[in-house]
Amino acid sequence: MTYQHILYDVEGKIATITLNRPDRMNAWTPVMERDVRDAMTAAARDDGVRVIVLTGAGRAFCAGADMDALKGLDPDDIRRAENLPPFDMNRRPDWQTRYAFYPSIAKPVIGMLNGATAGIGLVHALYCDLRFAADNAVFTTAFARRGLIAEHGISWMLPRIVGHANALDLLMSARRVSSEEALRIGLVNRIYPLEQLREQTYAYARDLADFVSPSAMAVIKRQLYDVPFQTLAEATIDANREMVVALRGSDFREGVASFMEKRPPRFTGK
Repeated sequence: MTYQHILYDVEGKIATITLNRPDRMNAWTPVMERDVRDAMTAAARDDGVRVIVLTGAGRAFCAGADMDALKGLDPDDIRRAENLPPFDMNRRPDWQTRYAFYPSIAKPVIGMLNGATAGIGLVHALYCDLRFAADNAVFTTAFARRGLIAEHGISWMLPRIVGHANALDLLMSARRVSSEEALRIGLVNRIYPLEQLREQTYAYARDLADFVSPSAMAVIKRQLYDVPFQTLAEATIDANREMVVALRGSDFREGVASFMEKRPPRFTGK
């Protein structure tokens, strides 16, 4: 497929989706929305992809919605977006909404946040499974300073990542947050000097792609995103059920064999 506002590349079992409007700090557009969803679908369906990296071109990850588009936004656009087909109808409905579909992808999604991450850009970063940021990156929810509310499920997701009090602070003040503070409150997993961000992110991604069972990662990801809707008993029952499947799988046999034979694993995801 031809993309207009992103770049898509697959190399070494890692798919990279790059928001590609560097002259506008990768400001979000309806075209970019369509491109990202299509690229995520392609990566999710490609058996040759085991890890997905989402990043931005130039000096920003995503500086928020394109203001030219935002000025003419029809309020009914929100309702029309509710009619989007599910990303994967076999996953929880909670993870099928307009932007909250990354958790339904059975592969790790790493946000490589190379600069400003604001508004809808922050929403997308939050729905990534892991967030690695440049040490000069700046974060803001932005919405309250534009007369808007906590959009696209960020009121649910943000407190689960940074805690209730920090989420209230970030959402109500819409203040700028440094990468150091973002790391301290758990908004990002790791920070690196900008010149090391790509190398370190891909080193982590390659480790997952080469040495971790894709079937195990898929189940673990689903387990963790199901937990907010489960009791401890339900999570335990689910784990017991999945353990039976895992013990019968080829990845389990290969994981044990590769350890005993002191060699890299050859996981198939089966």
